[in-house]
Amino acid sequence: MKKYIYSILACMILLTACNDEEFLNRDPQNILLEDQVWENEDLVLSVLADLYNRLPDYQTIERWWEYANFDETFASNAGDYWRHQNVDYGYGDWGMWDYGYIRDINLFIEKAEVADQLDPGVRAQFIAEAKFIRAMVYFEHVKRMGGVPLILESLEYDYSGDPTYLQYPRAKEHEIYDYIIQEMEDIKGDLPNGGTRSRATIGAALALESRAALYAGSIANYGQLTPNVSLPGDEVGIPADMANQYYTISLRASEEVMGLGTYELYQNDPDPSENYTNIFLNKSANNEVILAKDFLVQGRTHGFTIENIPRSLREENTVGGKMNPSLNLVQSFELLDNTFAPLPTEDAEGNPIYYDNQIDIFAGRDPRLAGTVILPGSTFRGSPVDIWAGWKAEDGTVITSDQLGGRAALPNGSTDQVVGFDGPIDNLEWSAQNGFYLRKYVDTSVGSGQRGTGSAVWWIRFRYAEILLNAAEAAHELGDNTKAAEYMNQVRRRAGFPTDLTPSEIDFDRIVHERKVELSFENHILWDYKRWRLAHRVWNGESVDLTNEPGDALAVSTRVFGLKPYKVYDPGSPNHEKWIFEEFKPNPVFNPHRFRLGNYYSFIGDNVRNANPKIVRNPNQ
Repeated sequence: MKKYIYSILACMILLTACNDEEFLNRDPQNILLEDQVWENEDLVLSVLADLYNRLPDYQTIERWWEYANFDETFASNAGDYWRHQNVDYGYGDWGMWDYGYIRDINLFIEKAEVADQLDPGVRAQFIAEAKFIRAMVYFEHVKRMGGVPLILESLEYDYSGDPTYLQYPRAKEHEIYDYIIQEMEDIKGDLPNGGTRSRATIGAALALESRAALYAGSIANYGQLTPNVSLPGDEVGIPADMANQYYTISLRASEEVMGLGTYELYQNDPDPSENYTNIFLNKSANNEVILAKDFLVQGRTHGFTIENIPRSLREENTVGGKMNPSLNLVQSFELLDNTFAPLPTEDAEGNPIYYDNQIDIFAGRDPRLAGTVILPGSTFRGSPVDIWAGWKAEDGTVITSDQLGGRAALPNGSTDQVVGFDGPIDNLEWSAQNGFYLRKYVDTSVGSGQRGTGSAVWWIRFRYAEILLNAAEAAHELGDNTKAAEYMNQVRRRAGFPTDLTPSEIDFDRIVHERKVELSFENHILWDYKRWRLAHRVWNGESVDLTNEPGDALAVSTRVFGLKPYKVYDPGSPNHEKWIFEEFKPNPVFNPHRFRLGNYYSFIGDNVRNANPKIVRNPNQ
């Protein structure tokens, strides 16, 4: 009985102590209401930061494995060998259809436009930044999918049972590029001129405009080579007569970036290779970077250095060495006299060339090579890397081991080290299976190779050197090779080339080559080869040897190759303990890549097309 009495008393106390109206009108203490967010600049900025953080990149330091899909690098990771064994790329590869993201951006813009508690100048910048992010997202869509529905407002379903008013058709491909270009022109006045590299600026808006217009011009120009890669409604394909107007826009936007006076090529280190490496590592006094994803700003780090640090220099006993830049890329770095040549491994009679030091075979090459790739005989973090495949006797016998730094008996009966502590050893993952490690973006800071700390190196989305190369390409396509040479030579002089290219030396091959080496591992190769309509010709499915024409834009390159350094075993000979090199194909590389016409624009999912019958399928799939 007492239990019931206590319960009744407790209820009476609660009921009499509670004012219903006041209780129901109280603001929750554990969440922020929408109105509260839009009254506070810091809170709005946090919402904007989430939108920035969701910007997609196909190849990036957070997705190292995607670099191994083409011919830039070998994936020294057993779980990724399939990338070198499949022939065809999937039609859905690198596809994107993210209207949830676009809706979130549209909602942000709509809320910001009526947020009258914000300072007008700050509000205008927030809106401009959101529009920049939206244009970036549409750029990601159009370069992967072609024309997509252009939706610039949030859509709401009215529960009428009829969703047809929400079903937008695909825009023409050029209409998406036109929107991006016009949007950047409209918002740049509301953005700051520099002062940040992790948020949109005038420079970032113009850089996007420069790149987008260059893509559109290329598709209009080179799309004529693939007439079957088009749709009758122009959702895919841009008319050829629009090419020059886009090239003109790209050149103008690039030159406007140059005229800002905010950006310049990074030239802080006297050694050109170190200087090139530090573009990607040095965040201070670096006016080359226009827009980057700065992990430290977000209070976090990433594991790119853990994944790719040379095996013998790991900071903990985990992985490392997963990306091995290909010999295909290494030999693309030209000689300092502006000529191209494969690495000299044999003389004219087919005999091996002997080198006193491993690094000598790379002498006289573009210094950007050593700034991009850790080469045999070089150092990293001040320590030597140990890359060699074994001893090789004059009769061709190889003495090696299946253990890194392994020892074995030599013919004279002594026991010695017979392979490098960094490889190469066939099929031994997380080491230099093909003879090279990656240097670009690999952090030199102590602790960056540990899981507890990680690396805070940023991911650069736009930098000044690309702007110069965009301008050079656009000028070349417009017939102004004098201007093209002027812009390209700025990049090459910074790289360390003593002699400029003349206007007559600028051609399509030069344009392709310069971007390949300057912008390697920066998420350009796939999109460049697609817009130039080179992808199906270079990655054509043929099992060919390594090209001897690394400066030829049309040279077929469907499999990755490597380079094995051997120490010569020939006691009594002047060549004893000298170095020879042999090209080879890593064991896990089975099949050539084949880029089909249906890969130029990714497959649009059945779920998307079933939900919206106005969405037409992409061609050749």
